[in-house]
Amino acid sequence: MTNVKADAGDVSEAADEPRRGRGRPQLRSDDETRALILEAARHEFAHSGYAATSMENVARRAGVSTKTLYRLLPNKAALFEAMVTQRIDDFVSVVRLRACDGSDVEAQLTEALTVFADLILDAEVMAIQRLILADSDKFPDIAETFFRKAITRTQETLASWLRSQQKRGAIVLDDADSAAGMLLGMLVFQPQRSVMYGHQPAPTAEERKRRAQACARLFLQGCRR
Repeated sequence: MTNVKADAGDVSEAADEPRRGRGRPQLRSDDETRALILEAARHEFAHSGYAATSMENVARRAGVSTKTLYRLLPNKAALFEAMVTQRIDDFVSVVRLRACDGSDVEAQLTEALTVFADLILDAEVMAIQRLILADSDKFPDIAETFFRKAITRTQETLASWLRSQQKRGAIVLDDADSAAGMLLGMLVFQPQRSVMYGHQPAPTAEERKRRAQACARLFLQGCRR
């Protein structure tokens, strides 16, 4: 009798528990998984270089299976391109929000250049560039991908920003594309070169902001109405 009552109690307790669905529930969406993968890839490429980075290591760092990784990104070249594209897409969307009505173009240009400096002078981004240059003879496609997806789009984004200020009458320029290249060079060339040659560490956020402000002021002395 005791066993019968115990069994009945077990059945009653089991009935009170919520019924579980079949199969393993999906913990995150493909977009969320892709974001984790690209973050892991950025770390692996920056610290190991393109040649030494493996899909297996990226999957392990992202906490996903290699099957999932290959389903979302079929090979290492696609993974590298997606990593670069995502970073630049996020950057472009932020810069577009810095467009202004012309009331304080210096403050707005300082904000925009600070966003550029945060991207280009980021220690991990510079590490990736250094390793791309080291591997470019073996993997020329990655250098071309980085140039098109990152360097060219960065300059085009700044040129577009400058044209928008020109249309508002805030500045006067003969060639926004050339001006964007010159302004970027003034902003990043010296600190980037110092870091890549091991002379000093990557600039801090405060140092990047001060440099952006100085470059904006100097640039506008030549083109502000």
